[in-house]
Amino acid sequence: MILINRHMGNRYVSFFFACLVFFGLFHAFYSKIAVFVPALSPFLFPTLTIFLLVFHLFIAFFMAMKYWCDKDRVFLLAIAFAFAGSAILLAGTMSNFPGWLNPYGTHRINYNDAMIFFMMRNIMMACLFILATVLFTLRHYPLTRLMYKFIICGIFIFTATMITLTWLWSSHSSLLSLDLVNNESRQMTVLWSQVVNIILIVLWITALITMLAITRLRNLFWVSGSFLCVCYVITLATLLSSDHVEGFAWYHSRLFETTATLLIIFALLHDVFSLYRVSHLKYQQSYQNSIRDALTRLYNRSYFYESLSHSLSTTSASKPVSVIVSDLDRFKRINDTYGHLQGDKVLQFVANLLMDSVRPQDIAARIGGEEFVLLLPNTPSEAAKQVAERIRLTLSSFDRDTTHGELPEPITISMGIYTAQSPTVTAEECVERADKAMYEAKATGRNRVVVFK
Repeated sequence: MILINRHMGNRYVSFFFACLVFFGLFHAFYSKIAVFVPALSPFLFPTLTIFLLVFHLFIAFFMAMKYWCDKDRVFLLAIAFAFAGSAILLAGTMSNFPGWLNPYGTHRINYNDAMIFFMMRNIMMACLFILATVLFTLRHYPLTRLMYKFIICGIFIFTATMITLTWLWSSHSSLLSLDLVNNESRQMTVLWSQVVNIILIVLWITALITMLAITRLRNLFWVSGSFLCVCYVITLATLLSSDHVEGFAWYHSRLFETTATLLIIFALLHDVFSLYRVSHLKYQQSYQNSIRDALTRLYNRSYFYESLSHSLSTTSASKPVSVIVSDLDRFKRINDTYGHLQGDKVLQFVANLLMDSVRPQDIAARIGGEEFVLLLPNTPSEAAKQVAERIRLTLSSFDRDTTHGELPEPITISMGIYTAQSPTVTAEECVERADKAMYEAKATGRNRVVVFK
């Protein structure tokens, strides 16, 4: 328990240290470019808003696709709705900057509506983040169809309600009104500075604590989610120091939010590539298991015949293909005397010897109990015989002492060779002829190599 707590503590310390480093670097960067803000101010904020809108749409589609691939992870849907709803409200924010492409126009900017959209966007995202974290705890529990529909409908209704309330509170509707900014003086009201901003900060801190406590930063996905919560806390804290919507804090907060969201996208892309890499490794492992013998890790019978058929399609007198069929002599006596476990060790030892005795382009396979076969492309009969003799002599030189018990006694092998020089010969005929040569080797005394004639 102490080690677990220490590990989790180190993980949290590393997370907050990384956040501190990022915020420090960003603040230093912003301090360098702050002198250019007055010249860029007419269009900087709406430009950053458009970038943020695109980033949030990207994340929303990304989360929706992940949910579509694994519908048991319903918490992804809450995050997808959070960013999709945020993108809609960001589009509403842009409607308050009608002349942003023309910085010298006379269009009136509605800063109060922009702040209302900002407030409601933060409330909606923080609540959905908290909901997603809570739903994460249910990922291993099968949900009933009714509960599943209830959760999805609840997420949709909440998001739609927040967007509707935002529209009603803004100047687009006369039903409700909320004053957060004085459009004439562009000063933030007391309601924003002393009430709304504080509530938003507390809400995001609650989302951060919930995420840290439940997910324990177990992977990059939740690390990026926790980082986003910290970013919004810092963004809102930055606005506490400003009472004017066109002050440095106004641009600082939006630039910070946009940059942080871009980092989240990079983290999500890293997650995608990591999943692809793991999936690719699992596929490779599964493929290797399907073409290899489980005991010896040599290629299996089906892969050998497939490879031999492919090699025979390009065979000619100048590019012969040799097949060596091998069988351990008196192997049944090994199993009967020392047991099948010892017999398996003998097979593994011989398999390793075969793999070490051939070229990378050659194929060593196990096609029977103690029967092995070698495929040697571009190898004439005489060269194949030299390979077989080398393997035979090497194996017969080992005993119990030199193999540290892997061989209970000296083992010998009989080998038959057939070399194909025409594509008209089939794979089955090649193996059959090499097999006849191997049986001739056994019939004439074992522990020898015979070439089919």
